[in-house]
Parts: sequence; structure tokens; C-alpha cells
Amino acid sequence: MRLYEYEAKKLFGQFGIPMAPNALARSVEEAVAASETIGFPLVLKSQVLTGGRGKAGGIKVVAKKEDLKPEAEKLFGLKIKGYPVTAILVEKAIDIAKELYLGITINRADYKITVIASDSGGVDIEKVAAETPEKIHRIEFDIDEKFMTFQAINLGKRVGMTTGQIKAFSTIALALFKFFKSYDAKLAEINPLAVTKTGELIAADARVSLDDDALFRHPDLAKMGIEKRHEEGELTPRELKAREDDIPYLDLDGNIGMFPGGAGFGIMGNDFINYFGGKPANFMDSGGGPTPERLAKMLALLDENPNVKVIFGARFGGISRCDDFAKGMVIFLREHGLSKPMVVRMTGNMWQEGVRIFQEAKNETPHLFEKIEFHGIEVPIEDIAKRAVELAREAR
Repeated sequence: MRLYEYEAKKLFGQFGIPMAPNALARSVEEAVAASETIGFPLVLKSQVLTGGRGKAGGIKVVAKKEDLKPEAEKLFGLKIKGYPVTAILVEKAIDIAKELYLGITINRADYKITVIASDSGGVDIEKVAAETPEKIHRIEFDIDEKFMTFQAINLGKRVGMTTGQIKAFSTIALALFKFFKSYDAKLAEINPLAVTKTGELIAADARVSLDDDALFRHPDLAKMGIEKRHEEGELTPRELKAREDDIPYLDLDGNIGMFPGGAGFGIMGNDFINYFGGKPANFMDSGGGPTPERLAKMLALLDENPNVKVIFGARFGGISRCDDFAKGMVIFLREHGLSKPMVVRMTGNMWQEGVRIFQEAKNETPHLFEKIEFHGIEVPIEDIAKRAVELAREAR
């Protein structure tokens, strides 16, 4: 779960990591007010949960007061990779003599905490690692192992810190490590860690990704307005609605609504749709043993999504029984109604009872079931996926 730069810097500040004076602005007027306190020259930095904002024109250096308002207006009218800019970090500009990289992550090959430093900051660290691996310096730690001062000092020497800068570098590195462990981070990155022309070290940028499964351990983050979100981009309105009902749901860019039976079956269904040339509009997990009412809410999310042209339903009954699956569909049809075609198959635990429930409801109110193609174990799941792709193409 990614944090905005201003959120990351606020947390960094609690650990004594030095930064230039800054303030968050959610309007042009707030940006002007912040500049009066911070002073010029300053930098306006778009706050979006995605990379590449500099290349997209999302960072502006402002030298004079008269240039601030028009530059701020440009940023507030900007979209970066489709995400609108709704906030700007107003920050004092610094004279940078050298840019370093300092980051901490988890090496998934051996599950060790890895501190990474380089004298080539300000660019993608992946590019540095690929093209000049000798410039990447690493130290690995077990989860309960301490990062010692002498190790931080040695790391500073390896990235070219002078005698006068070693203490500042090691202090920042140790503070970043403490932050990383304290907040269950998956990534904590300062890129660049700027060396100013006067020899000071400043965190010029901050990127943090937290383990959202550990948020319950950090109630202070909720007080800051930091809640579950994507690694890139904010939650969509449907994702927010799904979260209110505790439904694991993710919007994708396709047009086939996915109504699965469990996460594993849902992943397989998404793979089938892609294999046959379609594009899923979402990923969704019903959870173990969902109630019919919960299943009805899941269907409503798909039917109300304007991007969805057809709904693909696939239930393999295990803990989640097929009779509950059928009951949920019937509740949805009677209370909400279906506005787009749906092709569905169910098999497994209680599938015959599910078919019976569905058929009896259809006999009572056939008009509610006109848009549904319903199948049991006799039809392979591959055929259902193909049919969903066909219906999506016909609906264009």
C-alpha cells in the first residue's frame, strides 16, 4: 500500500530524517499561503500515487512569487497516468550538489530486510542495478537483527561520503531502518538523498509502501487519514463501496464482469477470459461461505458498472455452497434486476440443489431470468468463458 510523498515525509520527520520545509496545498490559494511561509525559490510537487510525475510535468520549480499561481493552476488541472492532481506539496528548493539513493526493502528470495545504497540517485534504481551493478551496495538482515552504527558508517563510505558527511548519512540510514521495522513497511526509499552545496544531507523525495495487512497495528495512521488503498492510484467508487461491505474487489480495464466462487476460482476464470481474447472488468473474491445477501451485493457491483457488458459467473462449491450461490442470484434478480447478459456455471458442493433453487425461481418469474444462460456440471468451464467473451463482443 503506497503512501503519498507528503504522508511519507510526515512519518520520516518523526524519526528525525531531515527534509526541506514543506506544506501540503489542496488549492491554489493554499499553495500561495504556504509559499509565504516557506519562501522562494520553491518546488511544487504533484501528489499522486504513481511514478513518472516529473516526466509528466507534475513537478515545477518556482523562483518568483508572480509565477506561483499560474504554475499551481497548471498542476491542479493535470492528470498523470489518468490520475488527477488534487494536492500539491509546496517545498523549499534546495541547491543539490550530488544525488544518492538510499532504500530498504525485503528480498523475497530469502525474506531478509535489505538496505540498498548507491551514489547514483535521482534515477530508477532498477536501471542503475542493470547497467552499473557495481554502484549498488547492499546489506541484508534477518528480521530480528539490528542495523549497527558501524555498518551504516561503512555503507556511507562506500557511496562516497566525506568524513564530515558520514555521521549525517549513518544517522539517516539508521532512522530509515527504524521506520521500516516500526511501520511494517515493504519499501522505504529516499531517492534522491540530496547532498547540498553546503554539504548537508536532505531527503528530497520519499516513497513508502506499507503492508496493509499490518495496518491494525498502527492506529496512528488511521488518525492521519492513511487507510487501505492501492499501490498505484486511489480506490474507485466501486472499490470503496465494496470495502464498506467487506468484499475484496478490484476494478480492471476490461468489459466482462467476473462473479467468481472463491479467489482461486476467480483467478482461473480471469485467466480463461484472457486466454479466449476477452478482458476482465474486475477481480472479486466472495470469501469462504458467503451469505446469499453478500453474493447479491457482489452482483449489484457488476451490474451497476457501466464498463461491464456481460457478467461471467463461475462457482465451484466447496466451503461456499452452490445452493447459497443460487439463492444469492435469486435475491439479486428479485430485488435489483439484471440489466446485461450473464452466463453462469456452478458445480461442486450442493450444485444439484442450487440448480433446483434456480429453476424453481425461474418458473415463478421467468421474465427476471431472460438475460441469464445457466449451466451445471454438464458444460465445461472453458465453454462458459468462451461464451462470455462472445457476448461481450456482440455487445460492443
